[in-house]
Amino acid sequence: MELFQNILVYVTLILAVGYIVKKFFLPSTVFASKKRGVKNCGDGNCGCH
Repeated sequence: MELFQNILVYVTLILAVGYIVKKFFLPSTVFASKKRGVKNCGDGNCGCH
């Protein structure tokens, strides 16, 4: 049981550190989508307004 808890703690720690690094230290252009700003609303009857 102790081994399972240690594995969960380390996985959670790795995920948290990875999130912090991605959010604050890596440039946002690395994860930017190329389809940004493209709006496909058709003829105005799409229900997105």
